[in-house]
Amino acid sequence: MTQTTEALIANDLLKIKAVFLRPNDPFTWASGIKSPIYCDNRLTLSDVAVRNDVENALADIIRQYYPECEAVMGTSTAGIAHAALVANILDLPMGYVRSSAKDHGRTNKIEGKCEPGTKVVVVEDLISTGGSCIDVVNALREVGAVVLGVASIFTYDLKKGLDKLADANVINHSASNFHTLIHCAAESGYIEHKDIEKCLAFQKDPNNSDWMSL
Repeated sequence: MTQTTEALIANDLLKIKAVFLRPNDPFTWASGIKSPIYCDNRLTLSDVAVRNDVENALADIIRQYYPECEAVMGTSTAGIAHAALVANILDLPMGYVRSSAKDHGRTNKIEGKCEPGTKVVVVEDLISTGGSCIDVVNALREVGAVVLGVASIFTYDLKKGLDKLADANVINHSASNFHTLIHCAAESGYIEHKDIEKCLAFQKDPNNSDWMSL
């Protein structure tokens, strides 16, 4: 049976250890939240087969959901390489948005050509709370770009992030997601099937640590 793209990317991330799942020994995020998952999608760049899967999945998202796209814009820094590779597949212009403007030269925040009215798609590696992605979208909107949406490698699908994106009128489509990943992890024996409940409880409310006692 053929894997869905979501399952393919989830299994890729697990295979190269770009994602770690520890439902019984949680990670502590910078925010202080206890989490059963830690994700480092930068590792996808170092594995050729996985990198090809990821970039083709992102390109397919843009073809399917954003066919009017005229330029691909990466988030700094994790989205830059992916944006460049995807833009090459699609034969489109590419640029990226800095987290803050340079303090010298032309003091650019947006690198690459982005004329008012240009229809762009933002490429992001990970969607969690959505804040950094929205900052990039807002920077592009400020210079007159028409942001069609976001194409990301992975999303936690946290309610806070989904609500933020909706409030900012930002559409995101991800190559894979939390729900798919934990089920793939259970099927492969990476976690036990009983741990799925814990992980889903975390996703429902990350600020409530009761999930750890399930």
